[in-house]
Amino acid sequence: MIEYGGVLISFGTGILSFLITYYSIPKVTNLFLTANLAGKDLNKRHNDYRVPEGVGVVAGAIFLVSMFCMIPVYYVHSTEKGEGTLDTMKLLAQFLSALLSICCMILLGFADDVMDLRWRDKLLLPTIGSLPLLMVYYVTYGNTYIVLPHPIDTMIGATSINLGVLYYVYMGMLAVFCTNAINILAGVNGVECGQSIVIAISLLVNSLLNLQTDLWRDHMFCVYLVCPFIGVSAAVLKFNWYPSKVFVGDTYCYFAGMTFAVLGILGHFSKTMMLFFLPQIFNFILSVPQLFRLIPCPRHRLPRLHPEHDVLVMSTVTFKECDLGFVSRLCLRVLDILYLTKITKNNEENTITISNLTILNVMIRALGHTHERTLTTYVLVLQVLCSGIGFLIRYQLVHIFYDN
Repeated sequence: MIEYGGVLISFGTGILSFLITYYSIPKVTNLFLTANLAGKDLNKRHNDYRVPEGVGVVAGAIFLVSMFCMIPVYYVHSTEKGEGTLDTMKLLAQFLSALLSICCMILLGFADDVMDLRWRDKLLLPTIGSLPLLMVYYVTYGNTYIVLPHPIDTMIGATSINLGVLYYVYMGMLAVFCTNAINILAGVNGVECGQSIVIAISLLVNSLLNLQTDLWRDHMFCVYLVCPFIGVSAAVLKFNWYPSKVFVGDTYCYFAGMTFAVLGILGHFSKTMMLFFLPQIFNFILSVPQLFRLIPCPRHRLPRLHPEHDVLVMSTVTFKECDLGFVSRLCLRVLDILYLTKITKNNEENTITISNLTILNVMIRALGHTHERTLTTYVLVLQVLCSGIGFLIRYQLVHIFYDN
């Protein structure tokens, strides 16, 4: 029988983290304004009000303090469960490496908010932040085997395969994807925090369902981290919801993404975690032509405001048709067939105008011009539905490909 005292302590820490964050944010917003860490909300008819930006660093700092206080609980829980001294030290080292990677990502994310780094640099930051995690994983756990699904195992003649160094490349890429996936699905009030909370709750439910299995230790690790994360994120969402009083900035996106990457890697359920990232995966694949400059990419791709009706409409980018290569034209053709972008040609000026390649613009095209608060709600509903699909795949359809 697994002791649920750690779960109750984690829930209590999550509630306490929520309260501290909720009462701290109003007290520090003036500090951000004084430091000129503020911006205008582009999707408001009256956007003269300067909104504090990068407030995600407050949530990240409170999360770290909460987790530091949880270190004795985690240590005692490991020793009470009969772990040897060496195994306990390994578990504690992994726990501390997780916090170190998250701390690095918060620092690098805040540097991005302050210095406004280039996109290529943003791809490098998660790789740097994941180094403590990967190094400690190497010297403690070090398992680089993956279980092969059916019928690949039959074709190869083995149930598992050792990826070696490629497994560490995979984990590094997972950290890069998680942080940037949250970051590019952004631009409307509440969507960054909202999607992160839904994913975190999905991970929490998945871990609670597995506390009676042989993998309970990995899922207990998830419970310890995800409860305080949900607490601080819920408090930030209260101020980031429409009309937003604060902007979370890249700091929160990197903080949330690295937290998920840490949970997936050290919890050893990265495939399950990716099932809860279905909207982010779709948004990333959709954004690839612009992110890799096959199609021109403006600085801001967020939907734009229609001031007269106070609704959001699709944002667009215009470019010369002659500047497109074969691959770019093929991408546009496929996107048009799949109804993922709206293409308008101006034959007189030889230009093409397309809606930017984001899931937000796709939803606006499918649902019509939408109020910002309603669009955020649609995104969160989609996130919940995709989490439901993830649970269906994980607990029902998985038996098609795996024995257990």
